[in-house]
Amino acid sequence: MSGFSRRGRCRVRAFAVGLAGLVLASGLVATPQALAARPQPVPDPVSHVDPLIGSANGGNTYPGAVRPFGMISWSPTSTAGDQTNTAAANGYSHNTTRVRGFSLTHVNGAGCHPGAAGDVPIMPFVGEVTSSPTADVRDQVYASDFRHEDETATPGRYTVALASGASADLAVTTRAGIGDFAFPRGKPAALLFRTSNSLNGSEDAEITIDPAARTVSGSVLTGAFCGRRANGGANNKKTYYRLHFTAAFDRPFAGTGTWRDGALNPGATTASGGEGYETGAARQGRGSGGYVTFDTTTDTDVRVRVGISYTSAEAARRNLDHEIGRAATTDRVAADARREWNRQLRAVEVSGGTDDLRTTFYTALYHAFLQPNVTSDVAGTYLGSDREIHRLERGQRAQYGNFSGWDQYRAHTQLLALLEPEVASDYAQSLLNLAEQNGGVWDRWVHVNGPTHVMTGDPSAPALAGMHAMGAEDFDVRGAFDSLVRQATTPHPDGLSDRGCPGQCEGQRPNLAEHLRLGYAPQDTCHCWGGAAETLEAAVADAALADWAGKLGRADVRAALLPRASWWRNTFNPSAGDTGYQQARAADGAWTWPFSPSSDLGFAQGTSSTYTWMVPQDVSGLAAAMGGRDRAITRLDAFFRRPDGSWATGGDGLRYDPTNEPGIHTPWLYNALGAPWKTQETVRAMASLVYGTGPGGLPGNDDLGTMSAWYAFAALGIYPQTPSRAELLLSSPLFPKAVLHRDGAPDITITAPNASAENVYVRGAKLDGRAHDRSWLPESVVRHGGAVTIDVAPTPNPTWGAGDLPVDHVTPAATPVPNLPGPRFAGRVPATASTRHRVDGTADGRTARLWW
Repeated sequence: MSGFSRRGRCRVRAFAVGLAGLVLASGLVATPQALAARPQPVPDPVSHVDPLIGSANGGNTYPGAVRPFGMISWSPTSTAGDQTNTAAANGYSHNTTRVRGFSLTHVNGAGCHPGAAGDVPIMPFVGEVTSSPTADVRDQVYASDFRHEDETATPGRYTVALASGASADLAVTTRAGIGDFAFPRGKPAALLFRTSNSLNGSEDAEITIDPAARTVSGSVLTGAFCGRRANGGANNKKTYYRLHFTAAFDRPFAGTGTWRDGALNPGATTASGGEGYETGAARQGRGSGGYVTFDTTTDTDVRVRVGISYTSAEAARRNLDHEIGRAATTDRVAADARREWNRQLRAVEVSGGTDDLRTTFYTALYHAFLQPNVTSDVAGTYLGSDREIHRLERGQRAQYGNFSGWDQYRAHTQLLALLEPEVASDYAQSLLNLAEQNGGVWDRWVHVNGPTHVMTGDPSAPALAGMHAMGAEDFDVRGAFDSLVRQATTPHPDGLSDRGCPGQCEGQRPNLAEHLRLGYAPQDTCHCWGGAAETLEAAVADAALADWAGKLGRADVRAALLPRASWWRNTFNPSAGDTGYQQARAADGAWTWPFSPSSDLGFAQGTSSTYTWMVPQDVSGLAAAMGGRDRAITRLDAFFRRPDGSWATGGDGLRYDPTNEPGIHTPWLYNALGAPWKTQETVRAMASLVYGTGPGGLPGNDDLGTMSAWYAFAALGIYPQTPSRAELLLSSPLFPKAVLHRDGAPDITITAPNASAENVYVRGAKLDGRAHDRSWLPESVVRHGGAVTIDVAPTPNPTWGAGDLPVDHVTPAATPVPNLPGPRFAGRVPATASTRHRVDGTADGRTARLWW
């Protein structure tokens, strides 16, 4: 048995050191008392992981069995009385204690209801199957209640006892799973395979039962992330995939049967039929599946091994045979999964801290390592974005899918590359492969293999630039860079389409020619979710490509793209409010009215108040536009605090929202404004107020590990200054010591001996033993490793880190923008000279297209 193995890992850590060999800095041998006082590394990180964290309060996590980056994730699908819906976007809600099956695939924390995956729910049923399970549209018959007291979730294993008397014990490898199902003695027992009942439904499904071979196999054609609205309607097939499965049993069947729609066919062994994507008809009462029954007179246990594949039935069988042999047991597979998770989680080895802190931290790390997801078979085949079968590129270890780009580029992809550069390299190669199969277009949200167009911006640019900066270099770097630059400089016909708008606009650089001509995305002609948001996202992406170009020695591309990183200025209206806000504007230059800082007009899942701060690449420029650093700090204070002085934790369009991504970098902006002590108290406040243990321990959708990655960075006291570079902003760590054991890269050690809940502020720091007065770490620490020591205290030190500020990636000398339209403005606020930046060397659309 073996799951996906990442090469190059060698993390054998000695937690017990002989006293005779432990020498203190003073030269004295450590005493037992000294050893007892020194915080010890967590020896078993898995014991501090609670997969139920985030399963309530909109976190949309799932508690089932899964390996790091696993293809299979065997987890319950709950029901609140509607067979075609669930109580949560990901199929499981802690507050809903009725289950209709255990599905083979999931996406961690996706927020779009009805979400994604949840393929092939398998349900242990106690009783005679006398009617079509699909006809049970309210899940009144073929479902069962359960109690959380009878449920156990640990990394790689999930068990539950149902009120019906049946139970499930599930464990997995990377592409296969093993399940022990138990039934009451002497009662009718069946396993239902709801092949068509994915979370989003299905276009087609089929099942074949082979009593002689003791197998059940089949497939489901599904996809359409976010349901039928994907890309403007039911006919979007770009996101379709066919999941194949094969299930092998350890005992003969007592009986078989299938169903289609409302018709039950006892004794049958084949069936087909989906829930109706193409027709647009209601899903309820439609679909197909099959069941097998067992004699429980003397034997009440059923063991099944299940393999899956996105390429073929034969590949699913090979995946199963390779990863879970016939002699395997659930206990052994689960034990191997636990060992793999401990190896994975020891990528960060923390010492000290409370039990709750360790649980919150290691669960966050666990959630961060759930994705990307392996989509390639053991033979190296995978389904491409063109829906053809492809093989891995030379040197590529695995093909990965599931890229929630708009979310992940702000925290997750950087953490992944920092800790797992080899996995991140394969992830980057995977995204390049999918883009090449998609006509050169990098989609912003890839589900399994298919482009969904969800959200806004061009997140692949900062994601890949950031992964490369953090140490992921083992992919076709030049090919990826060239392709992303083409996407940023050459208009594509999809950019003029409104299909799927606003949430899933086709164009990855919407109406690029007009964007290049004006220097911003016009609200009326951008063919995007929101013009101001698109302008800001593009500026971040262009800054990323300019940074990356510099590292690759492409001075020409850097010179062409760096000015565009300042185009956020073209949607910054200094006359809005007291000191200016981001505001959408039309192609003729007119500001879009009505305007309010709490409005989302021109923005995507956020307000002007939040998006105004989305300029991580040019914080000094933003502060200057607001009237200087002091005024920016005052504004930021009001952004994080309510009028009564309490912390803002969401629900107020004027203030910080820790539940969604556009503003999650803002607590760290104080470092660039010369007030890092305010970063320290703000980051600590958010980490303690909106994160924690228990099902409600995440502030909102985990969004494929993004929110969890933010917490992991906050707990370590570091955060990327921008999404595309490796400089790390500093804050106060939560643990006395943390060692980042990075696969194939030097360790980074972060020590804060006095770390505690009270010691929020940084009093001083050292880097490799030398005094460090900057509130940030240079890129060399990521490249070459290092030892950081943070002196923390209960009161702030306003002078530390206030002088030598983080360097912006956009300089005043490199900010030419196109000439904006003449002063034809609607509304009460006139244009001012500062809203039209005219400098020598402006670039219109024609010039921009010649840059590449």
